[in-house]
Amino acid sequence: MYWEQKVEYAALSDIGFRRHNNQDAYAVQIAGNRDLWNERGHLFLVADGMGGHAVGELASKIAADVIPHTYHKLPDLSADEALKAAVLAGNASINARGEMNRDFTRMGTTCTTLVLNSQGVIIAHVGDSRAYRVRGDRIEQLTFDHSLQWELLRQGKMAPEEIFRREPRNVITRSLGPSPKVQVDMEGPYPTRPADVYVLCSDGLSTLVRDEEIGSAVRELPPAEACRLLVDLANLRGGPDNITVLIARVGAIPPELPQEYLDSPKPSRGSQFGWILPITLLFAGVAFIAGHLLTQFDHPLAGFLIQALGILAVGTLLFLSVRSKRLGWDGAALPRIAPGTPYRTSSARTTPAFVNELASLEYHLQRSAIEEGWSIEWSQHSQVFESAKAALAEKRYSEALHDFARAIHILMGGIHLIRKQRDQVTRWGSRPIVGKEAAEPNGK
Repeated sequence: MYWEQKVEYAALSDIGFRRHNNQDAYAVQIAGNRDLWNERGHLFLVADGMGGHAVGELASKIAADVIPHTYHKLPDLSADEALKAAVLAGNASINARGEMNRDFTRMGTTCTTLVLNSQGVIIAHVGDSRAYRVRGDRIEQLTFDHSLQWELLRQGKMAPEEIFRREPRNVITRSLGPSPKVQVDMEGPYPTRPADVYVLCSDGLSTLVRDEEIGSAVRELPPAEACRLLVDLANLRGGPDNITVLIARVGAIPPELPQEYLDSPKPSRGSQFGWILPITLLFAGVAFIAGHLLTQFDHPLAGFLIQALGILAVGTLLFLSVRSKRLGWDGAALPRIAPGTPYRTSSARTTPAFVNELASLEYHLQRSAIEEGWSIEWSQHSQVFESAKAALAEKRYSEALHDFARAIHILMGGIHLIRKQRDQVTRWGSRPIVGKEAAEPNGK
């Protein structure tokens, strides 16, 4: 990646609908000149605190402050060494702070930090916050969840169906702060391509919004609009946790610079049955013909056994195919534990199903807004809504996604205003919100 390639980025952190404080934090450090770029590149970080109330909030804030600062104070180390050292310094700072106060004991935070530099992408990761890459029509998870479910999958001692049915999803096996030492996962460096989009998020997003939905949103929308849509989706699906998403899009290589070699994409896991199918069918065909011939030449038992073998081969292939789809073979359920490659891969294409789901959400939101008298900019909403309906009717799904995302966000402004008013009543009594406060429906 070149210094001349612009990076468009945006971040949004939301308290969610059920929490009283936001324990998430994020940090962005963009190199302001070529020298800083050559030395350290751009840094992006998302942290999700734990430990209850202000404890988790403090832990994530320490990570967001200490890690970027330390990373830039280690010029004698390579970028990956400095990044790992910075995360370890963040862990030491959180742990030391926790030891100073009994109420802060074992406070911690997840932390996923991504650096864009001349080498490409480097990631340091602890916990279950995630880093994704959207490239072309695929979204790839670049980090391994340090959770009970994923660790059991890595061990391979239990069937994936049993793990996802019986084991809780939110049990974290590794985080910054609870112990003086921590193991940091380092990923990369991965070469970048123009138009690559990198997504960092807390589990408040990834628990409720599917990988393919994240991929479609960040592929179709500018980073700021994609952040808003993803946070809105998580809130509309319950918003039980804080939600943080950070998106960075790599710009084009200026034409006067050498165009970097673009490695061909690796085949996705969904194609792994492609070569087995024709071979199995060929084997079954030969088995049937051979069995028939043996039967004709007075070897009925041998002919029957060979034909049965052919039937068994086809039946086994069908069973494996159905089972793989049920488990989400392309990455929806079973993570791929292969070092140096994405852990999960899904499609990032905009589908009619996703756009229709957005249309349904918008419809129910609109009905609630009308029935309950929410404060909405209806003239602005109507214009966007009519455009969305027309695009959907004409199967212009990309345009429909843009417009439904905007319509949903306008309606969500009414929900956030109601939430602000309820919070104010709880804290100060019934004095109505007026002026500038009423004009800022961001839920903060």
